Amino acid sequence: MQTGLRLRAAFVLALPASVVLAQSAAPVTAVTLYPGGATIVRTARVEAGTGKLVIGDLTTRFATQTLRVDGDAGIRVGQVVIQDAGRTESSNPAEAGLEARIQALRDQEAALDVDAGAADVVKAYLDRLGGEPAADRPHRATDAKEVGGVIAVIRQAALEALGKKQQVALQKREIDKKIDALERDLKRVRGGTADARTVTVNFAADKAGTIRVSYQSASAGWKPAYRAELNSANSTLALQRLAQVSQKTGEEWNGVKLSLSTVQPRASSGVSLPQPWLLGYEPPQPARSSRLQEGMYAPAAAPAPAFASKAPTAPGEAPYVPPTFQADGAFATEFVVPSPVTLPSDGREVSLPLAMQSLPAKQRSQVTPRIDTKAVVTAEAAKPEGVWPAGSVQLYRDGSYVGGAFWDPQQSDKLKLAFGRDDLLLVKLDSVKGNSATTGTFDKHNQRSIADRITVKSAHTTPIDVLVVEASPVSTSDEVKVRTAFEPKPTVESLDERRGVVAWERTLPANGTLAIDLGYTIEYPKEGSITGLR
Repeated sequence: MQTGLRLRAAFVLALPASVVLAQSAAPVTAVTLYPGGATIVRTARVEAGTGKLVIGDLTTRFATQTLRVDGDAGIRVGQVVIQDAGRTESSNPAEAGLEARIQALRDQEAALDVDAGAADVVKAYLDRLGGEPAADRPHRATDAKEVGGVIAVIRQAALEALGKKQQVALQKREIDKKIDALERDLKRVRGGTADARTVTVNFAADKAGTIRVSYQSASAGWKPAYRAELNSANSTLALQRLAQVSQKTGEEWNGVKLSLSTVQPRASSGVSLPQPWLLGYEPPQPARSSRLQEGMYAPAAAPAPAFASKAPTAPGEAPYVPPTFQADGAFATEFVVPSPVTLPSDGREVSLPLAMQSLPAKQRSQVTPRIDTKAVVTAEAAKPEGVWPAGSVQLYRDGSYVGGAFWDPQQSDKLKLAFGRDDLLLVKLDSVKGNSATTGTFDKHNQRSIADRITVKSAHTTPIDVLVVEASPVSTSDEVKVRTAFEPKPTVESLDERRGVVAWERTLPANGTLAIDLGYTIEYPKEGSITGLR
């Protein structure tokens, strides 16, 4: 042992003082997530001198052309060598832990098989002992007491052997259930690659510093999400920005600095230019056979795109699809998660809170009686400043979850969300009068009259704002004439710029009632038909 230590020390002392041999795991320290992709940054500390930095056990699930290496001021990066090799260990701790538990259960099964085999040996011996004596074996007379004792011993041994086999079968059945469950978990967390990648960086450092290695992977991503909570007591809307993130790169992210970008890294960054528009003329050609034409003019099949950095799919497992979304903003935006993030490499989706703001809201109960006589509580606020990509919204009213919706800020300059039914607002739609008649002496027309009444009654003990919406008929033909009569008159014409959609805004007192009379007269030629008439 002493000789080995002396030789090793002599070898180290023989190295030039300026040469540094460094081997580091270079942990993941920062990640920028994109819609359907990620840039992963690893960092390693090196000392002054000339040497090699060896970063091993990397995932192979990234395109090598995206690898980038740089260092602090005073560190010059030289040759970078990438090498792949088969791995014998699991790619991440979660996978290794599950494999160890499965192997331990299989070892238990093997031990039980030994017990079952021993019981089979005993049973086989007892079968031979209790059978007829062999012909070449002399028969010895025994008395009754001796026979009874032998039978008792055989019976007890047989019961123990058979009981042991039954016990082993029950234990193996329970172990098999546990193994099946663990194997399902293993499929979810497995990296999907049996190879490991090593990156060797040659460097020359004037002083100690940090080397950064970054690469891109398509096995991660994020998408925006929101949580909106209405406080009906003070009519405020708390809007929280969330990010739903996941990754299946085959590498664990522990305490990393996470940034979220709206850039689409795989979108084309080139500028499209039109091809010249050339006109020509060809004289008529003799007709060719259809088979010849098919052979000459059949379009060639386009090659399928290959994304080698995507996560491979295990047999029987649904393919991993990273979170993504369509960013329609004019410029890219980046959000920084305020605290370090730990994200396992099993594809699970994790929600990260980013920021929250409180907005004053206009709260009211909205109802469209011809569609549904149940009123819905809505809240409307000015669209908050900043970049808000379209995403799903979790809706809460006074602390209770009421549902979900999709919010696209590009559709309106306001934020308007629905927060469940208002069961204290009773709405009825009654038909007052409806008839059909024929008018005109020579130029006969059909005439249809419709008279309805909407009644809205509040059971609230405090005043509330209501919005009653009605879609009145609109003629799209000169042959169809429409006359409307409303009492009272609508306060909103063309709600949300929709033709014919009118609305009444009112503040109902406690236990108050609102009645709205609707009258429509529709004339159209007797010959022909009219569409859209209810």
